[in-house]
Amino acid sequence: MTDIVLTGAGNVKMTRRILSDLFLVPALAGTLRIRLHDIDPDRLDTALTLARQLDAEAGAGAVIETYTDRRAALYGADHVVCQLNVDSYDTALRDFEIPARHGLRQTIADTIGIGGIFRGLRTIPVMVGLAQDMAEQCPDAWLLSYTDPLVMTLWALREVTGMTRVVGLCHAVRDTHAYLADVVGRDFEDLTFQTAGLTHQAFVLRFEAGGRSLYPELEAAVRADPKLGRHVRMEMWRRFGYFPTESSEHAAEYVPWFLRHDEEVARLGIPVGEELGRLGQRLHAYEEIRRGLAQGRPMLTRWQDPEIASEVLRALITGEPRRVNLTLPNEGLIPALPAECFVEVPADVDATGITAAPIDRYPAQLAALNRAYVNVAELTVRAALDGEPRHVRHAAMLDPNTAATLPLAAIAQLCDEMTEAHRDLLPAGLADRKGQA
Repeated sequence: MTDIVLTGAGNVKMTRRILSDLFLVPALAGTLRIRLHDIDPDRLDTALTLARQLDAEAGAGAVIETYTDRRAALYGADHVVCQLNVDSYDTALRDFEIPARHGLRQTIADTIGIGGIFRGLRTIPVMVGLAQDMAEQCPDAWLLSYTDPLVMTLWALREVTGMTRVVGLCHAVRDTHAYLADVVGRDFEDLTFQTAGLTHQAFVLRFEAGGRSLYPELEAAVRADPKLGRHVRMEMWRRFGYFPTESSEHAAEYVPWFLRHDEEVARLGIPVGEELGRLGQRLHAYEEIRRGLAQGRPMLTRWQDPEIASEVLRALITGEPRRVNLTLPNEGLIPALPAECFVEVPADVDATGITAAPIDRYPAQLAALNRAYVNVAELTVRAALDGEPRHVRHAAMLDPNTAATLPLAAIAQLCDEMTEAHRDLLPAGLADRKGQA
């Protein structure tokens, strides 16, 4: 049997999607052992009830096990899907409220920015611990991670453990391709895309049909409907020449030109504090699944597109080839970016593993934009792994949105306040000393 660990299985919305996809694959019937791991016993129990019902509805013949001990869950596993979240609602709330008192706006705060920095500092130790346990318990397993901030956490765990079978998963590229097809009124199957960059800051390098660029058709669609143009990602496309994969609310907080300006926030409809509303929606989704299970409602769902983890797992297990945009160790895939960082590129997946070819022509302006993001990610990794509090300040000082909004002294004070607020969750060395820079 193939042993798949879902760590963070209490994220039952994602667990439902992944298991529905896998249980509906005829070739996988009777071959899967699903190990559900979570540190929250109540959520784990909900995940178990859900998985058993999905298995029964699909007739998948899966073996389903639960674990609160991560090392036990990992022993001998073939694949590990990480969908964990180290933060509570209160933790995320502090990420927004403290910067807001300084006049610093954020939207999602999960990638870079002051919120992304501190989320990275809290998450890196957990992800490194997971990778270390995998090195001992299942050294040949693939790690498929949804856990943000992807670039920071994967960079750190690979540096510490040397893990090579590691990949990051994100929906943004696939969603962007579907969005562009819809805007220009084309059938998705007729289009060719090449998209690359960083997780949450990649760009559509090729958007074509029959070998012809469709960017002129996108421009015509925006001219015909001015409302389409009033979004951050459209503004980024106009200025940089390539369409960004991340939604406007995400894209706004990775650059210096939008969130600090009241008129731009209003003109482009940027939803400040958007993540707090999304957290509430996730709590509601969890309760909805619990109620549905209690009422005996069907849970098995066929989505038009498979969940990304399911797509990768199916290709790895069955050998059916798939091409998916994934976050992988750079190592020359985008030569203009550091080799040790992680980049998001098209990758081919089959029973032999995951491979990607270098992006031959990556525009200089996009690489320059990405390097501003990489600076923040690298310094956050160094702060976490070296226990160096000065690098927390360095990361914040070089963060585009933070630097555009606050002077240096205010950034230093903000970092100290955030450190104090998250003291119990930070890596050793960072909570004990205030940074001096």
